[in-house]
Amino acid sequence: MRYRVRHTTTYTYDDDVTDSYGVAYLAPRQLPWQQVTQHAVVVDPRPADTGSDTDYYGNTATYFQVDEPHTRLRIEADSTVEVVAEQHDRAVLGAPWEQARPSARPDVLDAWSAGDFALRSPLVDHTDEAFAYAARSLLPGRPIGEAATELMHRIHTDFEYEQGATTVSSTIDDVFGARAGVCQDFAHLSMACLRSHGLAVRYVSGYLATDPPPGKERIVGADASHAWAAVWLPGDGWLALDPTNDQPVGDRYVTVAWGRDYADVPPVKGVIFTEAKTSNLAVEVDVAPC
Repeated sequence: MRYRVRHTTTYTYDDDVTDSYGVAYLAPRQLPWQQVTQHAVVVDPRPADTGSDTDYYGNTATYFQVDEPHTRLRIEADSTVEVVAEQHDRAVLGAPWEQARPSARPDVLDAWSAGDFALRSPLVDHTDEAFAYAARSLLPGRPIGEAATELMHRIHTDFEYEQGATTVSSTIDDVFGARAGVCQDFAHLSMACLRSHGLAVRYVSGYLATDPPPGKERIVGADASHAWAAVWLPGDGWLALDPTNDQPVGDRYVTVAWGRDYADVPPVKGVIFTEAKTSNLAVEVDVAPC
């Protein structure tokens, strides 16, 4: 599948911002199953300084500084990507989940780097409730592919998708308490459950191409950023699963960045200098098949 992705973030303020420093994770990754044929980020007002770099996890971070006084800041990313469904070795998927823990596989070359994703992170604590919830899927000797997929099914069934039920700083305890959340929360919950048993799981940000309801036209800009979780498979990459939609990640998903949790790869973050008392954030995303 080939997609054109446009992501626009607009901040407005009730007084001048004299300086704005930002970093954006909006560039899709070049991957064996995903090729980026075009990407550009435009910031308005025009930045005094801008550039890009690759972070510790290989994501592209775009930096900018706007020193012209402004009450409106617009960051627009435009990308074209080609995606195919990632394939995994059935033998690896069928191996016992205990053998998919980085600590159990020192013989695998990337086990040391995967181990970073088995640790606690600021937004993904290894709570007792997460451990117990995952234990129902992680039965002794159960294949890693089967166990992780069943956990995805259970989260989709047991937790309600509800905007406003949580915030970007909600904890795992908050999600269990509300029994509701959004894609970021369900990715974090999957990670807490599996990580608490020693598995390596990373947070993935990106986009999901959606279809309009039957008989309706596509509404440009009505899509949204998305997030899912990916479980390390020794010697065979990462198994990406989307608990929000109860399905494995395929060629309708565009991968932008990954990290330990949302805080590592938010679409846009930064610091401003201003006397403004109020501000507003508006985001428009469009994922259009080419």
